[in-house]
Amino acid sequence: MHPSDVKALLESRIDNCEFYIQGEGCDFQVTAVGEAFDGLSRVKRQQLVYGALSDEIASGALHAITIRTYTPQQWQDAAESKGA
Repeated sequence: MHPSDVKALLESRIDNCEFYIQGEGCDFQVTAVGEAFDGLSRVKRQQLVYGALSDEIASGALHAITIRTYTPQQWQDAAESKGA
């Protein structure tokens, strides 16, 4: 799989989120930013993303996935702290 394939899958399965994907083969790093994560625990956020890719994980098309999730506010705060 290519990063663009993973991004397209996530965009089609989770609404109102932006995805930034790095990696190759079956090992990817996913950064997801969206309102969908507002009010969810870190575990629930990860479960949401894993669930969206469950078929690909089960088939072996995706093997190792690192997930970071942010609400838009958290993403903005992280960007501001890096710039400070």
